[in-house]
Amino acid sequence: MLTRLTGALASLVTMMAAPALAHTGVGSVNGLFHGLQHPLTGLDHVLAMIAVGLWAGLVGGRARIAYPVAFVSAMALAGLWAMAGGQLPGAEVGIAFSVVILGLAIALNLAPPLAAGALACGIFAIFHGFAHGAELPEDASRVSYAIGFVIATSALHGVGLLLASQFAVRMPQLARIAGGGLILAGVAILSS
Repeated sequence: MLTRLTGALASLVTMMAAPALAHTGVGSVNGLFHGLQHPLTGLDHVLAMIAVGLWAGLVGGRARIAYPVAFVSAMALAGLWAMAGGQLPGAEVGIAFSVVILGLAIALNLAPPLAAGALACGIFAIFHGFAHGAELPEDASRVSYAIGFVIATSALHGVGLLLASQFAVRMPQLARIAGGGLILAGVAILSS
């Protein structure tokens, strides 16, 4: 009986204890968590990143890989630049414009040469990456934070690619409507 009571008390005390933030690795965990969270908490980021995947999927072929890779690569570099103290005036405006332009590309069913589409995605990513990097939490590991926002962004691109495969097969016109919705959302973001 005493052994059970002691075990239960020890369990209760353990559950009530707060984590000791002085331990190594906490910044890495916080960094990863915040990095995963950041792209998912801003509607502008979510819309643009899904739009990249959607556009890539609708263009098809090598764009399905090239557009997301260009976006993620440029985003990671811009994020690291911001973490190092770089400056990018107008980043928020650039983010909103990326939503509008990606919406236009989808609504108009644009299929530029592979390099041009990838370049456009890379340019848009600079603004998003800078915003991610500039909001690095104080207690977070830079590397873990960057890994987190790269994973979250890649997942959002995957959602867009999945949507593109569904639209292309079932309802191609829905992609154009989605593009129009992105344009309106981007304009609303610019206006706010």
